[in-house]
Amino acid sequence: MNTERMYQIVRLPHVSEKTARLQADSNQYVFEVQRDANKDEIRRAVEGLFDVKVEGVQVLNQKGKRKTFRFRAGVQKSWKKAYVRVAAGQTIEDLQAD
Repeated sequence: MNTERMYQIVRLPHVSEKTARLQADSNQYVFEVQRDANKDEIRRAVEGLFDVKVEGVQVLNQKGKRKTFRFRAGVQKSWKKAYVRVAAGQTIEDLQAD
């Protein structure tokens, strides 16, 4: 898999209080990923980009929320989220919370 495809699959890290707790407690990281990516592609992309050993990948489709925009009803976009567990003792340095 080439680097360009890896960056297309793993779009950006999802940062929240819950994901910070997951990083500290269970060595899991959360990413927004491409909607058509499967678990194997996500595993290879994370291992290739961050040079870590991935133990497990869990994915879910996050449904877009209903919102009102200037008094009109609308829907935010749906997206795919991946929970990636890395091997014990390994970290992804770029995503460490301060």
